[in-house]
Amino acid sequence: MTPASPALRGGLLALAAAILFGASTPLLQLVGKDVGAFSTAALLYAGAAVVGAAFVRPVEREASLRRGDLPRIVTMAAFGGAIGPVALAWGLQRTSGASASLILALEAVFTAVLARAFYGEAMGRRVWAAMTLLAAGGVVLVLDRRLGGDTRWLGLLAVACATAAWGLDNTLSRAVADRDPGRVVLLKSALGAAISAALAMVAGERAIAGPAALGVFVLGATGYGLSLRFYLLAQRAFGAARTGSVFAFAPFVGAAIAVLLGDRETTPGMLAGGGLMLLGVLLHLAESHAHEHVHAPIEHEHAHTHDDGHHAHLHDPMPVGPHSHAHRHEATRHAHPHVPDAHHVHRH
Repeated sequence: MTPASPALRGGLLALAAAILFGASTPLLQLVGKDVGAFSTAALLYAGAAVVGAAFVRPVEREASLRRGDLPRIVTMAAFGGAIGPVALAWGLQRTSGASASLILALEAVFTAVLARAFYGEAMGRRVWAAMTLLAAGGVVLVLDRRLGGDTRWLGLLAVACATAAWGLDNTLSRAVADRDPGRVVLLKSALGAAISAALAMVAGERAIAGPAALGVFVLGATGYGLSLRFYLLAQRAFGAARTGSVFAFAPFVGAAIAVLLGDRETTPGMLAGGGLMLLGVLLHLAESHAHEHVHAPIEHEHAHTHDDGHHAHLHDPMPVGPHSHAHRHEATRHAHPHVPDAHHVHRH
């Protein structure tokens, strides 16, 4: 494995997560138009929980969750599994699918800024410029709808609130990215579904069954459960800020599918806002980060292999493929291209 391959692996995983989630947004607007916002969130994360259960791995292959992770998972479920999808569902019922898909790119801004604040992830001038372009694109989209004289800008603001909730969720999930992603997805999604279902009952939303409920459930399994699994694996290899940046391709996937499904509300303002966001994503992806750095001694547990240049401890016999156990890293100083993963958390 070459030094650059973790970034490539992380980028591909983040892109797969983006495609699945991006496609789910316009499809959700189509199949979930008669489903209440709280019920939509509950069905989405019920589907995601099923995917999480299907991918739970043995403890010798993946690090298990710990008791101390529970408060973080509960907070992730509240923001990412309840507040985010409820705001998205409410917004999708009040604005166009293409513009709503595009404004989802703001999730990268919230994720990157919060990753910087929480973990000190490096953000050079190029990254800050990319975040500025993404934010400017979001402002243009909202202003375009606001100046259009209708109330659809309120729907866009609701979707923007969803991106803020998911940005916090993404950043909090960095601390459990080295745990079994199947268990993380299962617990977070089950809690999110339970919270949203309880809110649906309190709000008096009528029960939904049949094709609409099944469609939302399937979108939850693919666009949220499987996408979240890929996202967590990408964070493990790629860091929270960079995963969020690649994941910002999701809005453009969603906008393209919305147009294919018949959304014809394209305006010059929407094209301008989308163009600014696309430039921001491309600028962030062009970042290269390499310098001499020091690894302090650390002992931790996560799934790993012995061909990545950072795991030199011995086994008898040597395991084949990824495996998980508590292990120690001695102090090391070297230089190579790297990203803010579990082994590169140094300050800049």
